[in-house]
Amino acid sequence: MLRVAVILGSTRPGRNGEAVAKWVYDVAKKRNDSEFEYVDIKDYELPLLDEPIPPSLGRYSKDHTKAWAAKIDSFDAFVFVAAEYNHGIPGALKNAIDFLFKEWNNKVAGFVGYGSAGGVRSVEQLRLVMAELQVATVRSQVQLSLFTDFENFSAFKPAPYQETSVNTMLDQVISWGNALKTLRI
Repeated sequence: MLRVAVILGSTRPGRNGEAVAKWVYDVAKKRNDSEFEYVDIKDYELPLLDEPIPPSLGRYSKDHTKAWAAKIDSFDAFVFVAAEYNHGIPGALKNAIDFLFKEWNNKVAGFVGYGSAGGVRSVEQLRLVMAELQVATVRSQVQLSLFTDFENFSAFKPAPYQETSVNTMLDQVISWGNALKTLRI
């Protein structure tokens, strides 16, 4: 069965992303076409990139990198839950992505963005990064607005149609994930 990580891409104290990622994970768990796992990058305590050798060579020297690599390598697909910080990707998420290379290759990613403009600029940047890592990205994405899907910009209360958006994105992730899995066998 396809293994899909729902990756929370923010480590900021008081982050809105935790509620968003747990909601996405809960929506995903209702499905029976894949296995889903909630992955919080904060749990891996990754410092600013500290590996002396480029990740494309796959020779990791730090225990935290080895643990992160093993976790990411265990998945066939990813759903990134990403805030938009200053029109871009949260630094902690970019750092976590940059620690690895081959563990991302020939897999697929979907996106759930949140922010004042639905996180679309963060997702646009993530698509560019994923392309370099040989990760296919699906067209459908979830766009959560701080104005309409959060009460007082902090209490997450998604509009009812957003669950449909999550499932549409997951349908595409799972289709592509199954197709790309054949490249890694």
